[in-house]
Amino acid sequence: MAQAKVFDNTELRRVLDYVSTRQHAERNRAIVLLSHLAGMRCKEIAGLRYCDVLHSSGAVKEEIYLAAEQTKGRHSRTVYLGSKLQKELAAYVKAVPPTSIEAVLFATQKEATRGFTANTLAQFFHSLYRKVGIEGASSHSGRRSYLTNLANKGTSIHILKTLAGHRSISTTAVYLYSSPSQLKAAANLI
Repeated sequence: MAQAKVFDNTELRRVLDYVSTRQHAERNRAIVLLSHLAGMRCKEIAGLRYCDVLHSSGAVKEEIYLAAEQTKGRHSRTVYLGSKLQKELAAYVKAVPPTSIEAVLFATQKEATRGFTANTLAQFFHSLYRKVGIEGASSHSGRRSYLTNLANKGTSIHILKTLAGHRSISTTAVYLYSSPSQLKAAANLI
């Protein structure tokens, strides 16, 4: 099975531009960016509630604590939100304020109180990327792009492992993509 496509900035911009012209633009933008800017899995995004991302004051948290039942491996973890993603989530919350602090963060038309499941969110990503015309992309593309981009900026694999919520560095290594131009540049360092 082929690895999910790693996006460059232009491809992510194409996705965000497309989302901005469609229904539920604020919600869908926040979902895409949680995948691409925080490396979150579908199950993790689908399981979010307003109280996971907001302080009691209403400000967006710098960290999201995910309980074991919200994660793939049933191991709790912390997701760190950069300032750009915090601003995006603040804009989403302003556009779609909570009816309750315990409410699901991303409601669907069909399941407003329950929201997305991991499966429906994976289908959302598949459909979105297909409509934008990005081949080889899947719900895992945001996560792979997030980790690869951080690795390309010099982030150590130990840090990447923790950010990904992996228990093993070998699992993290599978997510990283090296382009032919990166390999050539590395060879020229000698």
